[in-house]
Amino acid sequence: MPRPQTSHRRPAIGLALSLLLACLLAGCTGVPEGVQPVKGFELDRYLGKWYEIARLDHSFERGLSRVTAEYSMREDGGVRVVNRGYVAETGEWDEAVGKAYFVEDADTGYLKVSFFGPFYGAYVVFELDQESYQYAFISGPDRSYLWLLARTPEISEELRRHFVEQAGSLGFDTDALIFVDQS
Repeated sequence: MPRPQTSHRRPAIGLALSLLLACLLAGCTGVPEGVQPVKGFELDRYLGKWYEIARLDHSFERGLSRVTAEYSMREDGGVRVVNRGYVAETGEWDEAVGKAYFVEDADTGYLKVSFFGPFYGAYVVFELDQESYQYAFISGPDRSYLWLLARTPEISEELRRHFVEQAGSLGFDTDALIFVDQS
């Protein structure tokens, strides 16, 4: 009698459980070595709408254009996060709502964010235009997560070059960057 075709699912489930366990043990809220969260972070100034200018690819954003992130206060003192992007294939918008909390103190740009259940990932602001809060460089728990956010859908070529240079100097794979279509 043939074996049930569940053998393909077991490795996938095992991999998922292994990744979950690794996140719980290693902490998906860690900071990549050499990346320093900004100090003097002011949440009130950071709140509002940001445009995703560049990112490293991940399945949860694959194929999205016109991506934005909007931050507002939650009643519990945390931050409400609304990420939104356009799916050209379907002509529809995709939206994810999450929550974020400071990992350390409120003046350090180091938060943990969750879009599903009790699982959090690091949100590390490692460079910020602290004078006018017009751009931010963001990392996740490791070097496979990287974003450039700005208050406007377009940025200067100078800022773009600076982001690529800064991210490259910190060990991010800048050759794999996706520059988001905001038109």
